[in-house]
Amino acid sequence: MRVLVLYAHPDPASFGAGLHAAVVSSLREAGHEVDDCDLYAEGFDAVLSRSERVGYHDIAGNTAPVAGYVERVRAAEALVLCFPVWNFGYPAILKGFFDRVFLPGVSFKLVAGKARPNLWNIRKLVAVTTYGGSRWRALLMGDPPRKLVCRVLRAVCHPTVRPRYLAHYDMNRSTTESRSTFVKNVAKNIGSL
Repeated sequence: MRVLVLYAHPDPASFGAGLHAAVVSSLREAGHEVDDCDLYAEGFDAVLSRSERVGYHDIAGNTAPVAGYVERVRAAEALVLCFPVWNFGYPAILKGFFDRVFLPGVSFKLVAGKARPNLWNIRKLVAVTTYGGSRWRALLMGDPPRKLVCRVLRAVCHPTVRPRYLAHYDMNRSTTESRSTFVKNVAKNIGSL
């Protein structure tokens, strides 16, 4: 299976970097073809420009500024996100990726003014993430990142997609053992993609 891994963390020495390495390694060991997109390492520009916004609905040309990324999304059969939760959301670079790449004609199409899913090539969707706070705190806040993955992203993928959301909560009080257990769980889940 062709898997696009979207990784969003600026620190190569972070626990997130270790998770990312485990994700990519597990996918490759399971025989998947991996397109590893490290947004920071690739210098992805997360800012939607004025001209991009003005041309947002121009399907003939809206993908030009991000054509390479659009092709990578269209070539994927699975999408794996690897990111930390910051301020109960995606890191800005990942949010910018969705703003700039998940365009009309790419992730959705407008039919009689209504958005319809267009990423039917994506049949598997997984998020691997970390939270500084507890699961309870995330629940109290409505857990926006989980909803973005399990509802919003799911809605533009193939109708049979059943998202997997793998989260390590309470990183501020995590232990070597809790982190190690989480990495093993991620490797097991990713390997069975």
